[in-house]
Amino acid sequence: MDESTLGPADGSGRYLHRRVTSFRSRRSTLTDTQQSTWDRLWPQLGTQARWGEEAPAEPLDAQAWFGRRAPLVLEIGCGTGTSTLAMAQDEPQIDVIAVEVYKRGLAQLLSAIDREQVPNIRLVRGDAVDVLEHLLVPGMLTGVRVFFPDPWPKSRHHKRRFLQSANVAMIADRLRPGGILHAATDHAGYAEQIAAVGDAEPLLRRVPADRVATLPISVTRPVTKYEGKAQHAGSAVAELLWERV
Repeated sequence: MDESTLGPADGSGRYLHRRVTSFRSRRSTLTDTQQSTWDRLWPQLGTQARWGEEAPAEPLDAQAWFGRRAPLVLEIGCGTGTSTLAMAQDEPQIDVIAVEVYKRGLAQLLSAIDREQVPNIRLVRGDAVDVLEHLLVPGMLTGVRVFFPDPWPKSRHHKRRFLQSANVAMIADRLRPGGILHAATDHAGYAEQIAAVGDAEPLLRRVPADRVATLPISVTRPVTKYEGKAQHAGSAVAELLWERV
């Protein structure tokens, strides 16, 4: 079902519009092995964000969830977790919360975490807006990563793009001073929109090239299969970096 359809009527008889989402609805079927891993590890490593008409959840206690106090990075739309896993392995001192709507992608990442024994990743299934709004508090994050979000290329669908001004403002609020927003896209039109929105956010400022090596988190990404195909097709990848002032 399209998440932008009408919601249930409230007590006054009026109908409530659900928020326009940045993702497509999709069925997720797990293999028997993935389901077994999910059943075993999800209660420890995963949680569900507020969804639809459910009551807001309590903010996450990251220190209790990870069992330590460490810089916290949120990755929005982790897909199958190729970048998530590699970057978490390269930064064992950083804790990573990976957000994804699709269960199958999370299940693939969960299996990889189990296989590689990576201790510093936790998973949230749900809409990233709900995660930012209800599960995180201001100044909680050292970094936010948004890699190759759906560009929704048709003009009539641009309202579905995740990196709109309201969401970028909420990201900036959840970053601590000096925290980093790192976005990457291979869609030129979306790159222009992201750049404009990020530059217009008063809590953010662009990171100059000569400061990249001193940032509190790595901004070096592995080249995923998706990105390799895009590069082969001649699509340039835009890397966009801002710092919370």
